[in-house]
Amino acid sequence: MYRRPRAVVRSLYAMGAREDRAIAWLMIGCFLVFISRLPALQRGAVNGGSNFQQDTIYAFFALLMIAPLLFYLLAFVLFGVTKVLRPAATSYGARLAVFWGWLSATPVALFYGLLVGFNGLDHPGTILIGALWLAVLLWFWISGLAETSKVE
Repeated sequence: MYRRPRAVVRSLYAMGAREDRAIAWLMIGCFLVFISRLPALQRGAVNGGSNFQQDTIYAFFALLMIAPLLFYLLAFVLFGVTKVLRPAATSYGARLAVFWGWLSATPVALFYGLLVGFNGLDHPGTILIGALWLAVLLWFWISGLAETSKVE
């Protein structure tokens, strides 16, 4: 995915519309991002005196209950924008691009979470990797949307 995202999305899209597969990718991505949050939550508990268990429960609820709903909303909005620009766009293609892009960017998210846990949010290396994570995520989303909405 990091070398040729359009080719990967093209092969996934050619497998046919499977909503169960798409939501599985989304949930796995959300779970991995939850795992990436744990070092930062532990750092906050040790340094700031917050409650690690309570913060973990909140993060779990936010990332595995609320975030998927927001990703569906994001995919719907991106589908609308893509449909205006490219009439061949499909709603499943938008969901595939958003959900698969999210899952594919999780290795960078895991590294970012580790850096937040070790260095804190204000460290230049952490900021750099956070920006890299955002750039990779946007690259995957744009590439995926372009691939799933092209006219064949």
